[in-house]
Amino acid sequence: MTGRRVSRPRVLPFAVAATLLAVPHAARAQQGAADGTCARDVLVAQSMQRQAIDQLEQADGDDAKSCRIWRRHVDTMRRVAGVYGRCLSGGERGARLSQVQDSEKEFSAAIKTRCRG
Repeated sequence: MTGRRVSRPRVLPFAVAATLLAVPHAARAQQGAADGTCARDVLVAQSMQRQAIDQLEQADGDDAKSCRIWRRHVDTMRRVAGVYGRCLSGGERGARLSQVQDSEKEFSAAIKTRCRG
């Protein structure tokens, strides 16, 4: 590694992330509401988002390891966005989608500039 200081994407502070994830979700979906599919999917998506944030916080600065974590994070945020887009509505849908899409874009940009392959 060269002597230059490399910044990494900011990680949403745990307290903020926990607050956003704790907001009661309204699983009023266009599809899947009748059989409870969306309620389950949103819970799973929230868990995936929490785990992805935990993994980001544990990254130790090793570029190869960070790139693996970042790629996994981007994939997770895309999957979570799909669930939120399908299963949430109103302001909650907009806020959660914005959060995961912004994170996905930020880490995609970091991968492009800092990671190989």
